[in-house]
Amino acid sequence: MPGARVEVTSGSQQFAAMISKVSSAKSGIVFIAALAASAIAALPAVAGSELLAYVPVSYITPPPAGWVEFCARQPAECVGATTAPRIPILSPKAWRDLLLINHWVNETIKPMPDLEHWGVIERWSYPDDGYGDCEDYALLKRRMLIESGWPREALLLTVVRDEREGHAVLTVTTDKGDYVLDNINSDVLLWSNTSYRFIKRQSEYDPNVWVSLGDSAPAIATATSP
Repeated sequence: MPGARVEVTSGSQQFAAMISKVSSAKSGIVFIAALAASAIAALPAVAGSELLAYVPVSYITPPPAGWVEFCARQPAECVGATTAPRIPILSPKAWRDLLLINHWVNETIKPMPDLEHWGVIERWSYPDDGYGDCEDYALLKRRMLIESGWPREALLLTVVRDEREGHAVLTVTTDKGDYVLDNINSDVLLWSNTSYRFIKRQSEYDPNVWVSLGDSAPAIATATSP
C-alpha cells in the first residue's frame, strides 16, 4: 500500500477529555467500561495477502449527493487539497483508539432515519443532537479520530451495500489493511471479513474526490439504512 507510514500519538486521556465535553453521565460510564475492555483487546490478525488486506480501488466516480449537500452546508468541514496518503501504523494504542471510538459512538448515538429526523430522504450531518443515520455515525467517528491525531487521508467515508440496501461506514486505512467502523457492528473488522459489497469511498488524496471500489458498476450514491 503506497503512502508514508505514521505513528498515531493519541491516547486514552485525550479521548476522555474530548468525550467529556459531549458526554452525559451515562455515556461517560459506557466510555469507561469500553476503555477497560479495550485495554485487554488484542491486535487483529494480519491478512494473508494485500488483496485481502486492502479494498481494490478503481475509477473516479461522482460523490454521494449527501456528501455534496453536507459540504454546501458546512464548507469548512470539506476543505481539501491533493495530499500524499499517510498510513497509520496499527500499534496496540492505535487499535485501542479504533475500538474506543467505534464503541462510544455506537452506544451514545441513537439511530433515526433521515426522513424522521429531518423530513428528507437523505441528509448527511453530525449527530450533535444525539440522533443520526449510518452516515452520521461515520462522520462523527471520522471527526473524533481526526481530532485525536489520526491523519485525514486514512479516514475514508465509504458507501457499501448489503443484501437489502445502501449503507455508509468509515474505512480506516492502516499498514495492516483497511478496517471498517460500522454503526451496526461493535467489532472493528477487516473489510474482507465483512459481508458488504464495497461501492465507493473518498480518495486518500482528496476527500472531495470519490473512487469506485473493486470492479463494481456505478451505484446509486445514497446510504439509506440506519
